[in-house]
Amino acid sequence: METTAAATKGIGRAATFGLVLYGFSGQLAWAVENQFFNTFMYDKITPDPRPISWMVAITSVVSLLATIFMGSLSDRSRSKRWGRRRFFLVGGYIAWGIVTAAFPFAALFKPVALGVGMAILFDCVMTFFGASANDAAFNAYVTDITTVENRGRVLGGLEILKWIALLLTYGGAGFVVEAFGYFPFFYLIGGLVIIMGVAGLALVREPPLPPPLEESYWAQIGNNFHWRSLAANKTLLLVLVGVLFWNLSFNIFFPYLLIYLQHFLRVGTMQSSILVAVSILVGGIAMGYPLGLAADRWGRKRLALASVAAEVAGLFLFSLSRTFPALLATAILWIMPMAAWSISTGAWCKDLFPDESRAQFQGYEILFRVTLTMIPGPLIGGALASHYGIPTILDGKSGFIPTPLLFQVAAVGTILASIPLFFAREKRPATAPGKAA
Repeated sequence: METTAAATKGIGRAATFGLVLYGFSGQLAWAVENQFFNTFMYDKITPDPRPISWMVAITSVVSLLATIFMGSLSDRSRSKRWGRRRFFLVGGYIAWGIVTAAFPFAALFKPVALGVGMAILFDCVMTFFGASANDAAFNAYVTDITTVENRGRVLGGLEILKWIALLLTYGGAGFVVEAFGYFPFFYLIGGLVIIMGVAGLALVREPPLPPPLEESYWAQIGNNFHWRSLAANKTLLLVLVGVLFWNLSFNIFFPYLLIYLQHFLRVGTMQSSILVAVSILVGGIAMGYPLGLAADRWGRKRLALASVAAEVAGLFLFSLSRTFPALLATAILWIMPMAAWSISTGAWCKDLFPDESRAQFQGYEILFRVTLTMIPGPLIGGALASHYGIPTILDGKSGFIPTPLLFQVAAVGTILASIPLFFAREKRPATAPGKAA
């Protein structure tokens, strides 16, 4: 049963601190990978936006495969010392930090094509360890120790950590890079991930281990990732299709956000940092926990549909904004719905994952949230930037500056996310876990 004693009474102080360490360090590493791997590629290797879209697309496939195969190993683990998740958490976070620190060495390889290839290779290795530790093991651990009744507020707390990591990355990382360069910046981030990953080892408390799975490793993967597994849970499938449309639209503009601010709007480092910091503080950090409470009390479906409407409005208005106050207000307007969407759909999916395959079923979510969106999304954004962008020369290399069109196209695409949710039925706390709602 889903409602273990620990989850029913609350997840406990030690587990809470463990969630904070693993949640924050993981989000910090992903935030750096999502933006500063891209800006490093653009600034130090080539100003052509297309290699960024290639890197994002390839690593999304790596993320999916790592979550499926390493998540299945985590589900099957029955170690008395390491439980199901601890080994994958600690080992994965250590390796994750090491590869993050090594990423800037890709720029040392010449010619440009080799540098691009090495950057993509480093990112793939980093993504493998990050997906194994965070997407598979950590997310499954969160599901293990929460219930339908408290999952929204726990994810709301984790959402705050995500935005704090984004705040530090977007609001402060630019100053670190400007003052010390990319190499010390990546060393710092990698070191923090390693330290927090090791420190969290003593805090992770797992619920009692379930009985061993009778089917083989490959049979487990084959059975759970057969179409009938999703078709048997139509609610989960509908929610995941909505997630697909949202994240595909999000990835049209997000990989190019800092490039847009710096090169199209010509927002300076100081103003850009203030813009990002204030919008994240208001739209993400301040609203994370209240939105988590809303997901538990108001419902996953209502919150998700409301976030679609707000996101569409925010993106359209952001694309039209040129003054600093307008950019700040509209950035808050599309960041807050991002938090609401992440909490509501994340809790909704976790409510429906089967108990015995939670880490592996994170692969379903990665498939719809990452792989199927991070391949076409950035490619669409890169194509829009290349065909409708402004030609430019940076450090003697030709490239293109993205325009507001990226945000407008993303807003139209986000509308599609609401369609499958209208037909999805929300699971209530009294419903047995892992069943179709």
